[in-house]
Amino acid sequence: MSFHQRLQSVWAAQNSLVCVGIDPELTRLPKHIREQEEPYLVFGTAIVDACAPYVSAFKPQAAHFAAAGAEDQLAKLIGYIQTHHPDIPVILDAKRGDVGSTAALYAKEAFERYGADAVTVNPYLGHDSLAPYFQYSGRGVIVLCRTSNPGSDWIQGVRVGDEPLYLTVAKQIGEWDVNDQCMLVTGATYPEELGEVRGMVGDMPLLVPGVGAQGGDVEAVLKAGVDSIGQGLCISSSRGIIYAGSGLDFAEKAGQAAMRLRDEINRYR
Repeated sequence: MSFHQRLQSVWAAQNSLVCVGIDPELTRLPKHIREQEEPYLVFGTAIVDACAPYVSAFKPQAAHFAAAGAEDQLAKLIGYIQTHHPDIPVILDAKRGDVGSTAALYAKEAFERYGADAVTVNPYLGHDSLAPYFQYSGRGVIVLCRTSNPGSDWIQGVRVGDEPLYLTVAKQIGEWDVNDQCMLVTGATYPEELGEVRGMVGDMPLLVPGVGAQGGDVEAVLKAGVDSIGQGLCISSSRGIIYAGSGLDFAEKAGQAAMRLRDEINRYR
């Protein structure tokens, strides 16, 4: 099964396009979780179990774990998801970008050390920086294209001939994606441009951050971004879901937030 096929399967089975980003910060965790020996793992597994009925992907953010020296907790969390919710892909949000042996080691880190189903990568160094990830043909390679942050125009909007750079990236990734494993990161805060990317790449899946705390409009994203069968999107929310509650019922609150986002998305599909 290709990564694209796996996504199509989980979108249909879960009736959801929601991706929950797991970006733990120790100071924001409930007090009773901060006191645990492995707080990020305890927090993450509770969030996962509560949200799993309503989502099609989980996206732990590597730096949030690594900065706290919690890489082992990240590996355990990914292993937990794959054991208890094996049909839901895990996207390691790492945004790696390098060449040669370093790129190969980053790919090994993502897919062998952590066992992630997909990883986010930066295409700025060209095909050389992506080739090691393509060697893992069943895994997803999620390429930054049109990101949701306000400063992204500095480079992503630069004109390359008659089109902005982000469309050049989209076109090129479409040509390189010979194993149906690529996605493009296209921010919810730029729905018109998300639609341009969709028009460029056909039914290639898109990872769409920027709803929730960043203010992206769900209806606009769905109108611009769904594929030919009303799927094709992993719409990601992190803080708006994982910090929906701060007490003993934090996981229940997160599950409710994930369910609300799923239902809002499905109203516009």
